[in-house]
Amino acid sequence: MRRPMETSSIELWHGSSHVIKHPEYGMGKPNNDYGRGFYCTRSIELAKEWACAGLDDGFANRYTLTTDGLTFLDLSQPPYTILNWLALLVENRRFQPTTAVAAQGIEYLRQVFLPDISQADVIVGYRADDSYFSFARTFVNNAISLDQLADAMRLGELGKQIVLISSRAFAALQFQDCEIARASTYHVLRNERDVTAREAYRRKSAEADIDGLFMRDIIREKVTNDDPRLR
Repeated sequence: MRRPMETSSIELWHGSSHVIKHPEYGMGKPNNDYGRGFYCTRSIELAKEWACAGLDDGFANRYTLTTDGLTFLDLSQPPYTILNWLALLVENRRFQPTTAVAAQGIEYLRQVFLPDISQADVIVGYRADDSYFSFARTFVNNAISLDQLADAMRLGELGKQIVLISSRAFAALQFQDCEIARASTYHVLRNERDVTAREAYRRKSAEADIDGLFMRDIIREKVTNDDPRLR
């Protein structure tokens, strides 16, 4: 768990099909990456891509988050590792195992690597877009190594998502304005990013990682968060 950020406020963007002036605490889908919450980014460009999942125009909503007194859990920073992020992902997303290793892996991740988010107001970490969720699933199924998964998560340059999960965080969020996201531009960019990530991933995963750490190794060796191979 991290102390509150030093800056007193940060600018956040949320991509949506409509304008959201008053985000409501407790709403949202429970099977999002980190559960129920309000999912934001520091990048207006990414917000516009998120707003154009379909062929209709959307909106990039701009907010100011007053960070004083808020507790941030940043999964991209030590002591957390990519397995902590993955454990939270399998806890919340619909993650159907297709092999015995995957079933054991999911249970092991939950038991050993699931971070305690009960005291967090805001979670920071990777966003598991469609292609990235498939990369995570492939790792849990023991088909790629941990290093290959870590490389894959950087391929599309998705950046970090910032997720408000507490009533205190929602109370500290103030709507400012919004910008239209044109699907003719941003739906195309969203698809291009996904295609680029998948192509780079295919090239990377085709390389044999003989000495890599795989899901089966993590289970068999009872790997924990302090293992130097996770850094």
